[in-house]
Amino acid sequence: MNVRASEAFDANVVDAWLKTQMPHLEGTPAITQYSGGASNWTYRLRYANDDVVLRRAPAGTKAAGAHDMAREFRFQQALKPSFHRVPQMLALCEDAGLIGSRFYVMERIDGHIPRKEMPRDVNLDRNGARTLCTNALDALVELHAVDASTPALAAFDKGAGYAKRQVDGWSERYRRARTWNVPRFERVMRWLADELPAESANCVIHNDYRFDNLVLDRGDPTRIVGVLDWEMATLGDPLMDVGNSLAYWVEAGDDWFIRSMRRQPTHLPGMLTRREVIDHYAEASGRRSAHWAFYEVYGLFRLAAIVQQIYYRYHHRQTRNPAFRHFWLMVHYLERRCLARMRKE
Repeated sequence: MNVRASEAFDANVVDAWLKTQMPHLEGTPAITQYSGGASNWTYRLRYANDDVVLRRAPAGTKAAGAHDMAREFRFQQALKPSFHRVPQMLALCEDAGLIGSRFYVMERIDGHIPRKEMPRDVNLDRNGARTLCTNALDALVELHAVDASTPALAAFDKGAGYAKRQVDGWSERYRRARTWNVPRFERVMRWLADELPAESANCVIHNDYRFDNLVLDRGDPTRIVGVLDWEMATLGDPLMDVGNSLAYWVEAGDDWFIRSMRRQPTHLPGMLTRREVIDHYAEASGRRSAHWAFYEVYGLFRLAAIVQQIYYRYHHRQTRNPAFRHFWLMVHYLERRCLARMRKE
């Protein structure tokens, strides 16, 4: 899509700076904006002899520690030697004055990106959809098996207590971003604090692992060739990573509201159910838990906090993207999902 006027940057300034970092670039870039992201802003820069991607922080109020372009760049740099699906990092600009925020540039991985629907030229039958599903989960298992003790990755380790830090952190972020028209979530936050499980492991986790952050091979769209959006990646409990993914998982038999929220094609015939996702991950990774309710409720609550942070920017006119207009309704729905899962437990 074309660049939104409110999210544009000075292309001449970026071009001049980028050519100091990548002197081989030729010509003036054609710039388009990716429409899928709701957090950081992402753009494609097509030069005569290269094709790269630029990521920058959004405008407006940001949660402490969020949208850290330098951290996202360095995390992927550290992970790339151990996990080939990470894009190659090319250049980092830490001068926020250049375009109004820090940004980095990376290679563009060519392929299909599934969003709400599969790309029009991708037709998967039931077996193909199931294979894509299991391949995506197996790639997550592979990520969780990366040696996190290497010095470059260990630098991101904050030590024991990951689950508590996450529950406390997202609770505080939700309270700060709360607007008058969304629920308080206090009951959910208290339940999560009371139900903290022992951590299953401490490994590399993506923290936003969804189909629309995957790049599929054009020749074989069941094969994962890239994983994108590492903003929230860290070292922590892998079962919490799975819980985060489950929060986005919409099944064909779900109610109409959650189907209207769907951002990935997990409703297709052949796709695994949420229960099957848990079972496949447990079998492939060897990690099991008797307390999946915690991970599911945590994932739903964290998603509500993310959605509310985005809506906060819209509510206070820091972004005019119309896609965010009704996000407050999603926050209400996610609270009901949390409470229902808590009651079931």
